[in-house]
Amino acid sequence: MAQEWQDVCASQDILPGEMQVHWVGDTPVCLINYEGDLYALEDRCSHEDFELSQGEFDPLAGTVECVLHGAKFDVTNGHPLCAPAYRSVLRFAVKRENGRVWVGKTPL
Repeated sequence: MAQEWQDVCASQDILPGEMQVHWVGDTPVCLINYEGDLYALEDRCSHEDFELSQGEFDPLAGTVECVLHGAKFDVTNGHPLCAPAYRSVLRFAVKRENGRVWVGKTPL
């Protein structure tokens, strides 16, 4: 099945080191610009169903930390890097096209 895409913002609206939340269908997604590359993770910690966007994105380490219990995730693949999270966060495809950022509607 072909990926369906949703336009979420202009390319210039998310600069390196920034994180934004966009709704893709019914799913809140953290759009993250890590060193100029864009990544999209579900805005939900896999440990405690809390918004990752409330935590901190570390643009040097490429991690996002859940403010609730301190679980950290690799923004490039959604994998947990420490307890208490043991499951990856859902991630979504991202593309830039015609000056816009598009996020896939189906998780990878």
